[in-house]
Amino acid sequence: MPAQESSRRKIDIFALAIILALAIFLRIPPHAFSPRNPLRSIAALHPQPAFTQIGVDEALYRQYVNALVKNGITSYPDLVEAYIAEQNELPNAILPPVRFLYIFSGYVWHSLFGGESLEALRSVAAFFSVLTLGVAVIFAWRLRGSTWALGIGALMAFAPTQIHMSQHALIDGVFTFWALLCLWLLWENLRAPRDWRWLVAYGLALALLVITKENSFFVGVALLILLLANRWLQFGTVTRELLLATIAGPLLGVVILVFLAGGLHNLIDTYRLLVSKASQMPYAIQTGDGPWYRYLVDLFLVSPIILILALGSSFRLDRTRRPELYLTIFIAASYLVMCNVKYGMNLRYANMWDMPLRFLAFSSLVGIVAPIRRHRNILLGAAVALICAIELRQYCILAEQYPLYELVTHDLLRALHILKSP
Repeated sequence: MPAQESSRRKIDIFALAIILALAIFLRIPPHAFSPRNPLRSIAALHPQPAFTQIGVDEALYRQYVNALVKNGITSYPDLVEAYIAEQNELPNAILPPVRFLYIFSGYVWHSLFGGESLEALRSVAAFFSVLTLGVAVIFAWRLRGSTWALGIGALMAFAPTQIHMSQHALIDGVFTFWALLCLWLLWENLRAPRDWRWLVAYGLALALLVITKENSFFVGVALLILLLANRWLQFGTVTRELLLATIAGPLLGVVILVFLAGGLHNLIDTYRLLVSKASQMPYAIQTGDGPWYRYLVDLFLVSPIILILALGSSFRLDRTRRPELYLTIFIAASYLVMCNVKYGMNLRYANMWDMPLRFLAFSSLVGIVAPIRRHRNILLGAAVALICAIELRQYCILAEQYPLYELVTHDLLRALHILKSP
């Protein structure tokens, strides 16, 4: 290896290590800085979320974990049946226990490290946020190389929505990891057809996505559209094995959910009750409504520079920019489905677009500095650093004044007192 290339690689590794260290620090959950923990001495350096209460969803996740701690994993069908009985009596929807992977991860974390169940769930959310950053870096590296990996890694490290999801016991950050992993693995399978290692990883990731949250439907639609678009855009090769994995993976997830729910009828009843009552909630009507461009407004308020640069990248798309086309189609296809869910729009659901949007934004930055011959990489790095500083400042402002956490309506407070351990 030439000396210059070796020196460049060392610099890349050093820069990546700094980015990961800063990202991990920003994602440490708030309870780690409490007076009883060793990190209390540096609490002033950590941007703390303004919302310090326990949200309704957080309380329900904690109750599900406590039920597993008390009765064991074999009691899961009883937990689902208890949910169905309670949900039948409630006028509004509450989150179901079939969001298994997050609940089970909280149970495992509690079993390994102890502590309160809510703290375990918040630690799991923080852990998966770090994993999402890792996947984003690897994905960008595979798409365009080390420079792009560093740029995307830095932009993801300071993304306000990513930091926010790491600070609360909510499932959406965990779901983002599996969605991004599926998106990356589909790309690898298109580029390396019939490689059984990529196929198995892709199928398993799809199965785990399904048992994480029902929003897997949005990702599934987007992945199918990508496979269809490959006929004209030639991202890679679609094989029978890849189509089989795309079908078999979600089916495996459904089979697992049927087993956990105690039967197909329980699983169907759970989703039927969730869908039928979710759109009738006063809270959902007040906070989840809006026009088709609602997500664009939300994203602009949180990360205006990223959104402007990402939209700018769309005007430079052509068939030679396959990575940009691939990620743009994923955003557009899932956006088309998500913006048509009645009373079901929420910025938390847009977390899975964070890496694709930042990839497109970085592409715009690369295009802007391309005409510059000297010190191009220095200018690019300075631009990324400035955006990261603005994004972190944006998160601090939002966390302090607008906690990015939905207010709870009076009717939903009943959810805090239901679903006692079976």
